[in-house]
Amino acid sequence: MNVIIGAYGINELSVAFGYNEPVLNAVRNVTGRKWIEKECFWSIPDTQQSIDQLLNNLYQTHLFDYPVPDTVSIPPEISTVQKETKSRPDMAKYVTLLEAKHYSKRTIETYAKWLTQFHTRFISVPAGMLTEKEINIFLSELASKRNVSASTQNQALAALLFYFRYVRGDNPQLLESVIRAKKPVRLPVVFSRKEVADVLAVMEGDKQLIARLLYGTGMRLNECLNLRIQDIDFDRNEITIRNGKGAKDRRTMLPQSLKEPLEEHIKKVKCIHERDLADGWGKTVLPGALDKKYPQASSDFRWQWVFPQKNRWRNSETGIEGRYHMDASIMERAVQSAVRIAGICKTACCHTFRHSFATHLIENGYDIRTVQELLGHSDVKTTMIYTHVLNKGPSGVNSPLDRL
Repeated sequence: MNVIIGAYGINELSVAFGYNEPVLNAVRNVTGRKWIEKECFWSIPDTQQSIDQLLNNLYQTHLFDYPVPDTVSIPPEISTVQKETKSRPDMAKYVTLLEAKHYSKRTIETYAKWLTQFHTRFISVPAGMLTEKEINIFLSELASKRNVSASTQNQALAALLFYFRYVRGDNPQLLESVIRAKKPVRLPVVFSRKEVADVLAVMEGDKQLIARLLYGTGMRLNECLNLRIQDIDFDRNEITIRNGKGAKDRRTMLPQSLKEPLEEHIKKVKCIHERDLADGWGKTVLPGALDKKYPQASSDFRWQWVFPQKNRWRNSETGIEGRYHMDASIMERAVQSAVRIAGICKTACCHTFRHSFATHLIENGYDIRTVQELLGHSDVKTTMIYTHVLNKGPSGVNSPLDRL
């Protein structure tokens, strides 16, 4: 049984299939569905809620349950759980469901690791007999024996709840007794302006440019590394951040002091791209299915990374070579080394530049809503952590000791 889902109009999706009563009922139970008589297919709103509702209804028909072959095809990004996926049909279905719900590749890999650890811990218990009791034991051991943080514990819980709800089909209400760790409130590590200057002074090349971008725009490291050439608008002094945390797009400013260095850097990237094209390569990875919709776009300069990796990657199956963006670990090591050389005694990393960006903006008098938009926070409560600076500066609170 095949169900074809595609784009239709601006805010709708098309759902086409051969006549089948259970599938028809599954589509009819989606809120906002419409029958497009002229095109002979159904349409549903292009929202995550409608997609989840449709997928859940389709999976409940059990028409799409399939036996897992000896070799299961999984994305290369989750190769660390390849053996477990091959040996466990429920793991294969778990990964497929995560992909169908458009979870990020990193989230899929992390969730699959937690589920593997959970099954390994209770290897003697049949999968069908696992309950919230085992979840509680597993999460408690994470805290008591492995000393993981509350956020890590909650991440493991999210992975297991997804498995129980969508793979096992258990009623979520039966999992309400699961232990949930309370996340402690931590103040961010922040550089002073002098410390930012000292760290940048000992860095050089592309790494210094990335660090300046992180501090000057408030981007996360992965958001910066995922920048494409077309995402930088020099005329409007804007940088468009695509598919940021939470799959959200946003815009931030392009610092005036970085316009010239970025233009020079992009010229070098263009030379590298032209050499790759001359060698018969020059293609990059495109998001989603754009490489099928626009076959030539992967070699277009507009789609190339702003910070490409030094060496070309090679697809072992097709033999095609291309360039990916710089690996995040390279930049993390560079920043940690620069912090040590600068003699700064703080547990700092690339994300510290983002904390410093927000803190220094508030110190300069910008309102919290502006900072929230620039950081891409959904809730202003997340941005409120940076109000710790209100006790600093000339208008801050003075200790009574200083008045003795």
